[in-house]
Amino acid sequence: MISFAWPWAFLLLPLPLFARWLLPEATAIQEAGLRVPSFAGFRMLAGRRPSEQLINWRVWLAAAAWILLVVAAARPERVGDELDVPVSGRNLMLAVDLSGSMDQKDFELANRRVDRLTATKAVASDFISRREGDRIGLILFGERAYLQVPLTLDRETVRILLLEAFIGLAGEKTAIGDAITLAVKRIHEGEGDGGEQVLVLLTDGANTAGEVEPLKAADLARQVGLRIYTIGIGADQLEVASVIGGRRRINPSADLDEETLTEIAELTGGRYFRATDTATLQEIYDLVDELEPVEEPEAGFRPVKSLYYWPLGGAFALSAVMALVSLLLGLRLRYRVKELRHAG
Repeated sequence: MISFAWPWAFLLLPLPLFARWLLPEATAIQEAGLRVPSFAGFRMLAGRRPSEQLINWRVWLAAAAWILLVVAAARPERVGDELDVPVSGRNLMLAVDLSGSMDQKDFELANRRVDRLTATKAVASDFISRREGDRIGLILFGERAYLQVPLTLDRETVRILLLEAFIGLAGEKTAIGDAITLAVKRIHEGEGDGGEQVLVLLTDGANTAGEVEPLKAADLARQVGLRIYTIGIGADQLEVASVIGGRRRINPSADLDEETLTEIAELTGGRYFRATDTATLQEIYDLVDELEPVEEPEAGFRPVKSLYYWPLGGAFALSAVMALVSLLLGLRLRYRVKELRHAG
């Protein structure tokens, strides 16, 4: 089915006629005389003047070009058959910590030591790819919290933008409360459509920045129905070189505030998980992945394809033909004048 997005554009069709009626006529151009020694040349050129039919043909061509321009301005569209698109009731927001401590290389991935953010990207990107039907958003936080991707069904875009994130992008400190508040704000402003709201928050530290305390933000999340799953990331122990020689064991996750993360999850009806290595992190995301979305009735969708470029291209083609005809007529006139001179 063909329809027009802006049908009011057809009101412009009589515009050239109004211009012809309202504007004064152009002053006739007085042509210069041509001196010839005899009338022989005129007899040779008799009957070769452009006919009125040719002039009328050019007028109709210009009218057709104008009609095509107006049709293009009306934005013709082809509306396809209605399709049924299943939509999940789950709105899933990911909040990933980009503070400086995420640079700690206490994880292994493909038999090589990597930092915490690299391991998070590998596991979370796979998690995102499996969430078909869910609306997924991405929050990146450090000293400040930023909405990198609003809730969307475009999982590939969310995955790519997560992979492009880097440590320190949002500052060196950790603003857990601001990240939760930002998720609450997006839902309160209507980005969430009333379905099940879930926030998966991953961090390796404690709240050291921001304007909102984590537990206060969690209480706001509870009020809007946002369930939070918190993940504390970081190894329990790590061998490092000692300044006096040899090696010693340290706890690279000493700054992790597990108590606050647990309270946040329990207050909102979620759970707290502890990820000490890549395998554990994968298991956590697999567990979250088992959450069944609340199905909503299938939504009707009609694909729309814009067709304005066809009439627009036709108008340009007709304009090119008129320009070519004018050029040929000009060349023909010059040729006739030369013939007339030679005949004299």
